[in-house]
Amino acid sequence: MTGAVGKGPEAYLDASQRNDLLGIARRALDRYLGAGEIPPEEGARGKLAAPGAAFVTLTKNGRLRGCIGYTEASAALFRVVQECAVAAATEDPRFPPVSPKELPSLRVEISVLTPLVPILPEEVEVGRHGLMVAKGRMRGLLLPQVPVEWGWDREMFLDQACVKAGLPPSAWRHGATLRAFTAEVFGED
Repeated sequence: MTGAVGKGPEAYLDASQRNDLLGIARRALDRYLGAGEIPPEEGARGKLAAPGAAFVTLTKNGRLRGCIGYTEASAALFRVVQECAVAAATEDPRFPPVSPKELPSLRVEISVLTPLVPILPEEVEVGRHGLMVAKGRMRGLLLPQVPVEWGWDREMFLDQACVKAGLPPSAWRHGATLRAFTAEVFGED
């Protein structure tokens, strides 16, 4: 598992809770792709039952296979992870739906998000912040690990967040709003 991105010395979830969430995501994928339903999760307590925002990323052979998430805490964290795991496998418009035979080769990664807060471009820290860029009805989001994986500096990160929103790369200089978050990122080995 990877550690927290952009967090201080204490992570929001402990190792047991992170493992529980990974198991919840995996069971949701297995059950949904096998039987067409999301399994009930009995006994989710504490932080897993509290409202939370998260993204679930699926990779296959080190390549993105699906990624869906919620930026606002609208349901229990365990439920958000279940729904996002299924949506990443079946609803990401960039990819065809995951087939049941692909399940063993998929790796699950979860990003638990802090609330979005306004940020100035010069305050953005690569590797610490995720970004939501918005202008009018256009908006795009990049998780904190994305610019690190691609080797981007701050300006490239801001540009690419704009591109993700369907805006010109320099929109962050011309009236687009920026909101940042941090994420605790962990995944299957």
